[in-house]
Parts: sequence; structure tokens; C-alpha cells
Amino acid sequence: MGVLFRHLKSLVLPLVVLVAIPWLLLENREPEPHLLMIPGAVVLLFGLFLMGSTISLFAHRGEGTLAPWDPPQKLVKGGLYAYVRNPMIWGVLAVLIGEALIFPSLRIAAWAGFFFILNTIYFIYIEEPGLEKRFGEDYIEYKRKVPRWLPKFTAREKE
Repeated sequence: MGVLFRHLKSLVLPLVVLVAIPWLLLENREPEPHLLMIPGAVVLLFGLFLMGSTISLFAHRGEGTLAPWDPPQKLVKGGLYAYVRNPMIWGVLAVLIGEALIFPSLRIAAWAGFFFILNTIYFIYIEEPGLEKRFGEDYIEYKRKVPRWLPKFTAREKE
């Protein structure tokens, strides 16, 4: 029960970012059918796939969760993390963009942009220096080989 609770507790942050805030930003909570609904659903499902994959990697290879208060104990460099350092954020952005398309919402699209900028600042000034302290040369080498945002489609790092 402890491990399950640990992982459920870590979902608080994504639920706030992906459900609570977009719900508060919605102008129309019952959209009429429109042409962007299906592409929006595809983008949203792709984002959920990315998030699920990275959460699984954190749990199984990293022995931790996505929550900053309960981070992985081991550096995760494989799977999607071999192509880009922040695939989970790509997943979150895809879900938010999917929501913005499904509910034609400029407010949710703006929230996605703000979320990206906020995370970029957080990664540069807080997360990456913290990972350098925790994982040392291993993380510094990984950071040198794998880009922060734009994936290289040839895996750079093997685990």
C-alpha cells in the first residue's frame, strides 16, 4: 500500500496542471463538435502516452516518482530520456495543446505557453543544478549529449 500511495500522491501536480487549471480557464465547458476535436484528441492521447512512459521509467528504472518531493533515486537516461532530457514536459504540453484544440481555448493555449516558459526557467536554474549535485559527472555527461527540448531521433544515451 505504501508504494501505491507514494505514486498516487505524486499525481497531484499533473492533476492540477492538466485538469484543475484548464477547467478554471475554460470559457465554454461544453464545446460544440468542430474540426479540431479529433486532432486535439490525438494530440492529447499522444501526450498521455508520453507521460505514462516517462512515469513508468521513473518508477521502474529511477526508483522514484515524477514529483519533485519524491524524485527518482537513480538517473534515468534510457527510453525516451535517451532522445530528450524532458520528455515528460513534452507529454504535458501535448495534453494541454490537445485540450486547447478540443475546447477551442486560447486561455488553455496561453497556459501551455506559460507552463513551458516556467518549466524552462525551473530546469535551468533549479532542477539541472540539483541533478548535477545529486548525480555528478554522470548527469553532466548526459546533459552534454542529450538536448533539453528538441529531441535527437538517434538515441544519444543508453542505459
